[in-house]
Amino acid sequence: MMDRTGGFIVGAIVAMVFACLTPPLIFAQATSPSRTQIVLLGTGTPGADPDRSGPSTAIVVDDTPYLVDFGPGVVRRATAAVGKGVRALRLANIKVVFTTHLHADHTAGYADLLIMPWVAGRTSPLELYGPRGIKAMTDAVLSAYSVDIENRVKERNEPRARLVNSHEIVPGVVYKDEKVTVTAFRVKHGDLEAYGYRFDTPDRSIVISGDASPSETIVENCNGCDVLIHEHYSLASFAQVDPHWQQYRLRHHTSTQQLAELATRARPGLLILYHRSHAGGRGTLAPEADVLAEMRRFYKGKWVSGHDLDVY
Repeated sequence: MMDRTGGFIVGAIVAMVFACLTPPLIFAQATSPSRTQIVLLGTGTPGADPDRSGPSTAIVVDDTPYLVDFGPGVVRRATAAVGKGVRALRLANIKVVFTTHLHADHTAGYADLLIMPWVAGRTSPLELYGPRGIKAMTDAVLSAYSVDIENRVKERNEPRARLVNSHEIVPGVVYKDEKVTVTAFRVKHGDLEAYGYRFDTPDRSIVISGDASPSETIVENCNGCDVLIHEHYSLASFAQVDPHWQQYRLRHHTSTQQLAELATRARPGLLILYHRSHAGGRGTLAPEADVLAEMRRFYKGKWVSGHDLDVY
């Protein structure tokens, strides 16, 4: 026979076990999945890093992708993302694209992005938005591949399709549909016309710097945004290049210390680092370890160093 004290102890133990096996209701509730995904298709630079394709970022809202930049490898990285479960990036579904500026590392995948999704079944023109010169680039690409395009049209026995509509932009809202509003803003990148973009979707606000030295417009357009995606270079690599290239970096790119200061004022929920510049490095690649150490020292917010095919 068990006395009252023993019964109380047993009851307490049973209650504790039950509590451990039954999580509080708040943890049992499923979190609603985000409608918006960020897919880093390419996080590289002009340096030929086999692990990092040329700069390209996909903002995916439901089943609709929007691309920013199209560096070398963009089509194959998009297909790799489909293999990882981001089905929105199937080639025929890529229809709206933006470019930050016309440097080759951000645009060398243009012909691939223009023609291969058409071959894969895209039936409407690609809608492309970018700075002055994007129309001339478009005409040049179409001319360069005219033999290929005409042959494919003939072999398919189809009327010649319009492959692209290119739009030269100015700061302000440059695109809007039922899922996203895209705002372009000027950034400092030497003497080149260059833009950053802000994407406002039903559940996230995302700002992409493109290539930029510290630009107040990035702070203004983020201003507490959910995600800021920003280029960078390490102070360690800066110290290794000659004075000419140091001056070049100061006019074109953003150091880890400068980025930490900028992001502290911009207040993103998450800072994603991409496009680790190594201008003046003469074909070498700047170690990521230097960036990680410097950002830990300089920045107290939430941040990650992005890699190709990361999804956020």
